Amino acid sequence: MTLLINERRRILLRGGIGLATGATTPLWAQNKKGGNPSQPLVVAQLVDSSADQLDVSRDFLIGSRAAWRDIHNKGGIKGRQVQHMVLDVDSTPASMQLAFESVRDTAPCVALCGTAGDRAAIRLIAMIQKEKLEIAHVAPWLQSADWALDDVTFPIFASRQDQISQAIKSLAVMGVPEIGVVYASRLEQEQYQRDVEQAGFRLKIILKSVKLTSDLATMGQRLPADTPRILLFVGGTPELVQFLGGADQQARRHYVVALANVNLQTMMQMGATQHTPIMATQVVPMVNSPMSIVKSYRQALLRLFDEPPTPQSLAGYISAQYTAHILGQIEGAPTRQSALAAFRRRASVDLGGFQVAFQDKRRSSSYVTQSMITSDGRLIG
Repeated sequence: MTLLINERRRILLRGGIGLATGATTPLWAQNKKGGNPSQPLVVAQLVDSSADQLDVSRDFLIGSRAAWRDIHNKGGIKGRQVQHMVLDVDSTPASMQLAFESVRDTAPCVALCGTAGDRAAIRLIAMIQKEKLEIAHVAPWLQSADWALDDVTFPIFASRQDQISQAIKSLAVMGVPEIGVVYASRLEQEQYQRDVEQAGFRLKIILKSVKLTSDLATMGQRLPADTPRILLFVGGTPELVQFLGGADQQARRHYVVALANVNLQTMMQMGATQHTPIMATQVVPMVNSPMSIVKSYRQALLRLFDEPPTPQSLAGYISAQYTAHILGQIEGAPTRQSALAAFRRRASVDLGGFQVAFQDKRRSSSYVTQSMITSDGRLIG
């Protein structure tokens, strides 16, 4: 039953991605000459609709669309409208190459903004570096700490290492000697094990990986007796739902720590757990925060979309607002070159309470908040 629910959700989400992408009439399909000041500026966004990336990508796109529509309704950037060019990818080499070429060959495209999710962001960075494309790649959903040391990528959200450190720091203070690590798949283990191990080393906590099986529900149901009570889950929302479907059947209770790819609001809607407390990190403020950027986001979401607020869509909203803010500081009509130069200055920005302040060429933020679903089903934070 859990597998059917997860597959149904992903089919619906994929439809949402398609609707969002189809709603954008790409300027590049009409005119690639550019240079006309009366034309809208083009900002491109790559969105990964792969099954294991879809939950984050879909919400991130909704937040981005809400921001760009909000910016449009307020007169655009310095009186010039912005064309939000959404490119749907599946993170395969062929799909990524086609999207990359579309961006490269679209003369009015002044920046890339809000690439989602993590795998597409990493692959796009590698392509930009290989081809030496001089374009600003702004505020991607980039979780890896090993990237973005170049001069064209500008990540503004905390890395996976920062999230893990924040999540288990309090446990270290309480003297927790070891934490179990559950990877949703071998791919996640290959891609993210280094980040997890480095965070554990910094905090001097022993990390004990749970042996992977082909079925997450079975893995949760058959956790060995010596598995640590506190588990760090590395994967997405549907995978965590499957794992908890098994773990909730164990007599021995566990406490699960998840990262920003997990959407607790969705888990509550799905009735995902009845017994296991879950804490998830967020790289943005709480969606009920009194910060003015969060208030603007909630108002735009309510006005434009029939969607509940989520941390992932708030991140998409912030990414677009940051991009628009920097483009608005450029003297004269923004171009690809002048936009890149403006982002390279890495000026400190206060986006209605959310601070963007880079340290050299590294990402701007280690800002992490946390929410929790209690064992009785309440959302805290």
